Amino acid sequence: MHRQSSTPPHIVYLALGANLGDRSASLRTAVERLRDAVAVERMSSVYETEPAYLLDQPHFLNMALRGRTTLDPHALLAFLKRIERDLGRAAGPRYGPRTIDLDILLYDSLALATAQLTIPHPRMAERPFVLAPLAEIAPELVPPGWNRSIGALAEVVRGNGDVLVRIGDLIGAQNNT
Repeated sequence: MHRQSSTPPHIVYLALGANLGDRSASLRTAVERLRDAVAVERMSSVYETEPAYLLDQPHFLNMALRGRTTLDPHALLAFLKRIERDLGRAAGPRYGPRTIDLDILLYDSLALATAQLTIPHPRMAERPFVLAPLAEIAPELVPPGWNRSIGALAEVVRGNGDVLVRIGDLIGAQNNT
């Protein structure tokens, strides 16, 4: 008799960020909503970071998580976009302020490039606000097409959304809105 595993098959790494409204509450609510389709296994600390690219906006709170899902990459993207809309994300300038931002960083060892989705995330290697939290939960991970680990790159990348301070876990971040 073949027993089916209860663990969803696909390992995903996601980035979460917010810089409008109650940033900590947005992150907490997003994580809770993610649990509808992603079995969350590890969460990084929350980091306060400078904005990247479009600098005239409030600081962000950023974090990363590892989870498992049965959703294919495009279905996962649609799920994340639905959570963003539900949490009040409105259209605005590229790299502009937002109540919540949810990005797929990695999906198993998949390398994918479509009009809607690129995995690994195409700009994560230049973003301290992504690398620092991701290095906390997966320092030895080497994404497809990379020749360095997340942890090694996180030690040297600066300039596009630098980390200002590690706040702590998501519960402890609630007073740092």
